[in-house]
Amino acid sequence: MRKSMFLTVPTLALGALTMAAAPAAAHESDMWSTQATLSALNGSGTTGDVMVDVHGSEATVTMNVSGAAETFMDGPFPHAQHIHIAAQGVCPPADADTDGDGVVSTPEGHPFYGMIGTSLTTEGDSSPDSALAVERFPGGSAYTYERTLQLDGATAEALQNGTAVVVVHGVDPAKMPAAAAEKMSPLNEELPLAATLPAACGTLTASQMGAMPEGGADTGVAQETGSGTEAVALGGGLLAAVTGAAWTLRRRAARA
Repeated sequence: MRKSMFLTVPTLALGALTMAAAPAAAHESDMWSTQATLSALNGSGTTGDVMVDVHGSEATVTMNVSGAAETFMDGPFPHAQHIHIAAQGVCPPADADTDGDGVVSTPEGHPFYGMIGTSLTTEGDSSPDSALAVERFPGGSAYTYERTLQLDGATAEALQNGTAVVVVHGVDPAKMPAAAAEKMSPLNEELPLAATLPAACGTLTASQMGAMPEGGADTGVAQETGSGTEAVALGGGLLAAVTGAAWTLRRRAARA
């Protein structure tokens, strides 16, 4: 399977959960900030913090993430990450697991955190079209991300009214229940569920602070979702065929 199959998934998968963002007025103040503490979902152990400093129509996003899935196929495990908008503005609780597999998938979490407003890529396009551009997301077990991005109106409005949610994706399959770890992603049948599974989540709240949060921000998380300790295979030969070429890329560290 060619790498392009993995890299073009956004229009077929996460892209299906996104919508064209309608223009909206920017925050009346030219400079303001919002922040979140990222709490683990789906037994991932992934945590972190986020600060978004808004300057007119631009936003500088700074993230610190740790405890994330580390490697896949001898390369860093890529972690798609986004600002989600236009829903309840909260992270999904455990009972959002409607199919009973022990984890909350991206579609199951969608009613809570919403569609993708901005893809937090390391370079290039940051629209919902880059939802799964794995070569342009951070990877590995711990990373710091910083980038200044252009905001569309809908994302700026969600940041202002406190309904924007940051979600980091990608969970170590060894930490998932066996039934879930053996499944393919509901976003695309050729991807493992672990690749797109939400790993950490936090609701961005307005702040006058000038430093990263230290656990005090409201994350909107009802509780950590799912758990599992069995180490299981990710679809065997099919997974290797589909994702091997893309995920073995030696990707440079995230930078602005």
